[in-house]
Formats: sequence, structure tokens, C-alpha cells
Amino acid sequence: MTRLPDPEELLDDAVVVRLPMRTRFRGQIVREAMLLRGPAGWAEFAPFPEYAAAESAAWLDAAVEAGWRGLGAPRRTHVPINATMPAVTAGEVPAVLERYGRPETIPAVKIKVAEPGQNLADDLARIREVARLVPHAGLRVDANGGWSHAEALHAIETISAVVGDRLEYAEQPVAGVEPLAVLREELHRRGVPILLAADEAVRKAEDPLRVARLGAADLIVVKVPPLGGVGRAAEVVRASGLDAVVSSALDTSIGLAAGLALAARLDSLPFACGLGTAALLAADVVDHPLIPWEGALPVPLRDGVVVAPEPAERLLAEHRVEGERRAWWEERLRAAHAVLEEAAS
Repeated sequence: MTRLPDPEELLDDAVVVRLPMRTRFRGQIVREAMLLRGPAGWAEFAPFPEYAAAESAAWLDAAVEAGWRGLGAPRRTHVPINATMPAVTAGEVPAVLERYGRPETIPAVKIKVAEPGQNLADDLARIREVARLVPHAGLRVDANGGWSHAEALHAIETISAVVGDRLEYAEQPVAGVEPLAVLREELHRRGVPILLAADEAVRKAEDPLRVARLGAADLIVVKVPPLGGVGRAAEVVRASGLDAVVSSALDTSIGLAAGLALAARLDSLPFACGLGTAALLAADVVDHPLIPWEGALPVPLRDGVVVAPEPAERLLAEHRVEGERRAWWEERLRAAHAVLEEAAS
């Protein structure tokens, strides 16, 4: 394995950017990221602001893989991509979907539900409008663990009754691994044939394979940065024995390249992936952002291996942040680096 570069090498060409978002998503209205440039290409270190050093270390390991070890060769050159629908009002749904191309080309839509301050009626209005506008697309709902057991049972049964077999799965309806297993068992007992997907239960757990061992989910949602890189994420998928959906951690187009590298490497890809989130950004760092069109994204390649697109200097200059915010990101990187160094020793 390639050595862990020291912090000064990592920070040598680092740029911190602050990108506005089109709408609030995961509580964010702007997305900050530190972009690193290594011998294998550009990489992204962008753990969410609330993450401490121990959790951020995996994100740094993923960035080092991308920029210093490389993202590897793909099995496929294009990846099917779902549209992502934030917790907007029903009236805002058409504008969001327009960013993903013609309705008939969208393979699936992931719809955020259980947003704080909203209720099931808000969710159903959003879901019905999506279902109306993309009548041929599969539908997924993502609660980010926001429902209680009772709320999840009621919501899933209600949503299933509204959209029928178009509901591909419900993603992380309740928080944690054991609660997810209990919910899955109860849904089976009630004869509700809905697949459950684990997201936070995989990427925030010390042992992501507990989801498979406990029978907590039918499939897993995997994100490269919190799992420590493409190689580690691919190992988790293989060891779980479950189908996987590769998703974004609200990355810039630089970070999305790693997600595409993982999706392009997996043996099987039965579901469209959640790597279309650059469409949620009002600005990006590359001239041609990785926004899906006609239901897919090409895997960015150079000499047969996956490499992140080159950022545009004018966009880096436009969105660069310095001063206290730059210092804050440098401190985060150094703290995450110390965790990786300790683990290596």
C-alpha cells in the first residue's frame, strides 16, 4: 500500500471551496470541500461539519486513495443514475426533475422523506407529484433514520398503497442496525413486500457487515468517503453478499468520480445509483459537472483508469475560501491524519 503522505504534502496544492446549493439538502444550503491534488489526480476531502476526527479519518483515507493510489480500472464505462428529490414542496418537484433530462429517460427517483418540520402529508404530496411526472421510473424513499418504528410502519404501508410496486425500496427508515432488523421482520409479518436499504447503518457503524449478519436489510447503500475509499467499499459490498446502490456524500464533481469508480467496479449493479447530486449544486468546480443526462453518467477515464475531472482555475478562484475557513479545514485534515497515523502504527 502507498505510504500515507504527510500533512504538508497533502496541503501543498489544496484548495478549499464553498459552493451554493439550489435547495436545502441534508440540512445544508452550501457545500464546503477541500480539494487535494496528488500524483494520481484530484481528490476530495469533505466530511460534513459535525464529523469529528475519528469519523473524518475515513474520508481522508478515501481522498488519499483517489489522489495518491488511484481509483483503478472499471468494468463498465457508464453507470445508471437515479434522480434525487430533496424535501421540496410538490410545486417545486418539476423544476428539480428538469435537471435530469427527459422524464422517460430517468430510471428511478430517490425521494427524501421524514424531513424535520414536515409530516407524512407533505411526503405523500411530493411522492405523488414525482410519480405523476415520471410514470415509468422506479421510486425510492429515504428517511435518513427519521422515523420511529411505529411511524415507519405506517408511512411505508401508506406509501406502498399509493405507488404500489413502483416503490423499489425504503432507505434507512429508522436509525440503527437492530431497529432496522426489527422493522424488516415486522413488515414481513404483516405481508408488506417492501425492500429495506441500509445507509447510515452501514457507513456510521464500526462493523458495517452487521447489517447483513442480522438480516437488517435487503440491500445496502454505500458511499465511498465514509467507508475509506473505493477499495474498502468494494470489500464491504462483496463481504455483505447483498445488492448495493452506490450513492453520493453530496460531493462535488471531483468527489463523484470516486463513487463512479466504485459503481463501475462492482460485479453487479441491479439498481440505478445515487450519484446525480451535482444537480443539487448551484455551482461546481469543473466546466462540465457530472450531472446525469438520459439516466446515466459516463465514468471519467484516462489511459484506462478512473480519474477525477480537472477543476477549472477560474471556478476554483471564484469559489475559493481563505482565512479562518481555510485554517479550519487544515486543522480538520491534520486531526484526521493523526488518526490514520495512529491506526497505521
